[in-house]
Amino acid sequence: MELTADLDIAKLDFWERPVSERHEVFAWLREQERPLFFAQPKVPLARAGKGFYALVRHSDVTEASRNGAVFANSPAVTNPEPPKWVKYIYGDSLENKDAPEHTRLRRIVSRAFAPRMMARLEEPMRRRAEQAVSALAAHGPGDFVELVTQDYTTHVVCDLLGIPDEDRPQVMRWVRDTVEYQAVRSDPKGMLRHALKNTRATFGLRNLVIRLGRQRRRDPGDDVISALAGADVEGERLTGMELGAFFLLLVVAGIDTPGHTMSHALALLSEHPEQRELLLSDYDRHMPGAVDEIVRYASPITQLQRTVTKEYELRGQRLAPGDKVVLFYNSANRDERVFTDPGVFDITRGPNPHVAFGGPGAHYCLGAHLAKRELTVLFQELFTRLPDIRLAAPPEPMVSTFNHAIRRLPVTFS
Repeated sequence: MELTADLDIAKLDFWERPVSERHEVFAWLREQERPLFFAQPKVPLARAGKGFYALVRHSDVTEASRNGAVFANSPAVTNPEPPKWVKYIYGDSLENKDAPEHTRLRRIVSRAFAPRMMARLEEPMRRRAEQAVSALAAHGPGDFVELVTQDYTTHVVCDLLGIPDEDRPQVMRWVRDTVEYQAVRSDPKGMLRHALKNTRATFGLRNLVIRLGRQRRRDPGDDVISALAGADVEGERLTGMELGAFFLLLVVAGIDTPGHTMSHALALLSEHPEQRELLLSDYDRHMPGAVDEIVRYASPITQLQRTVTKEYELRGQRLAPGDKVVLFYNSANRDERVFTDPGVFDITRGPNPHVAFGGPGAHYCLGAHLAKRELTVLFQELFTRLPDIRLAAPPEPMVSTFNHAIRRLPVTFS
């Protein structure tokens, strides 16, 4: 295979190609002697960049993930990067920070995922799953994304945070607007079209949590906003801007990414009936492995960026300070050097050292346990109540350089 313009993984056009063709390109990239460089397309409302080296092997991604001293999350993990002024208006997310600031913030916000919080969420999560499946059963065949995953994941995260019921429909709309904007970051027309909605959504979400944070400092409850607004860890606490930035990350990542993972799960189990039959033969035994295989196979987050801080050689490629590298989790999770028959969906796969939650190191996803539990609880209810649920038509993908998302998933059942 020869790398041509239509195989440029930096351009949105590439991500419009069929998934099977994209996998072929990444397989070819993994066979190259060293990481290849891709020029950065010019995109409005984004920082000008010269381009990036694509880290596509599992070993490349894990090496960069573990070595935060060389591969920094700052100034931004998204590619292309937002302008510098953005963080001064919206706040700078935890995922864009490095030690020691990242260590300080993670120590505080980890209270959101403490065992007590997760245990408190178990009963509401089961209730939300029952409500979501009941709504689907009453509606009949339709779009799984609209009828199930959006409502379910929104309510789970809002229950965790303590967001009032009356604010939740607006939260869902704001999340949808930010996700649509993120999806088209490599598309000039798309970015301009969605930029205003994204700005309104970001300000709306931030202002909501700042308002709730003030309320919970006066009258705390048993929820994450109360825990974080009043958190004092070794004499440190979140500023209003830091609380708002973390809230944005948790709401968008906690609602959108798990929802798409659930859609991928239903699609994969419909397309592989033998794996579905195996899962249902002993759900408690096989579901943990199924969840790991679903996130490996689907890789809901496609890629994140790092910035090189010092001279470094990675697999024969000399990197200089200021160089950008992009970690392609979708490719690392299909690396033939690590996974036997990586194109096979196998819920009994073991070991399964996927990097779908960001790879090893300080930036491993804080919400990984919550996401796994959400999927497990929903599908237990779904297959108990609607055991023959299946695809009614192929999934409709969202074209994006950033995430592997499903816009619509038509399902049917009797």
